[in-house]
Amino acid sequence: MSEPRISVMVVDDHPIWRDGVARDLTEHGFDVRATAPDADAALRIARTVQPDVVLMDLNLGGSSGVDATREITAALPSTKVLVLSASGEHKDVLEAVKAGASGYLVKSASAAELVDAVHRTAAGDPVFTAGLAGLVLGEYRRMADAPAEGAEPPRLTERETDVLRLVAKGLTARQIAERLVLSHRTVENHVQSTLRKLQLHNRVELARYAIEHGLDDA
Repeated sequence: MSEPRISVMVVDDHPIWRDGVARDLTEHGFDVRATAPDADAALRIARTVQPDVVLMDLNLGGSSGVDATREITAALPSTKVLVLSASGEHKDVLEAVKAGASGYLVKSASAAELVDAVHRTAAGDPVFTAGLAGLVLGEYRRMADAPAEGAEPPRLTERETDVLRLVAKGLTARQIAERLVLSHRTVENHVQSTLRKLQLHNRVELARYAIEHGLDDA
């Protein structure tokens, strides 16, 4: 007994492109259940046909593919949205993913890439045009590491603050150790601890933070 075909719906405001994609997917064995030209029609039709995958353009004339993605994924949790857009702008990619899209392809993708992407999306895999996966992963790491809104700023110990002030003045770790009568290793430990607490990456960022917060004048 053969496996059921993956059901697909194509949403795009350009009829020629929309019909061409639908035809190509049908020829590759997909069950194209419907097409839609805008966000309102997309949600209404998706509720009726309940496809496995929705191929979603972002620019739908007067309506937004991001809004349609958000509404469809909220109304139909088992339906996955794969964005197929002419835009490769980082802002568009992140907005689509935050709205619930499972993946993002640019329209320059080949037919073979599209077919593979629909298969993988239906299977639950995140699918992105080369170069975009790292962007999305980096953004989610940043969001995970960012302090929650209204959260207290990280608290530095008195010694960490002393070290930070001297870093801002341009002193080396050995000079700071001599000034504070500490070992070089202890100073380095304070620097690394402060970097972690402030979510900074190097001493340049550390010095900038201290200057912005007036610690270099203390």
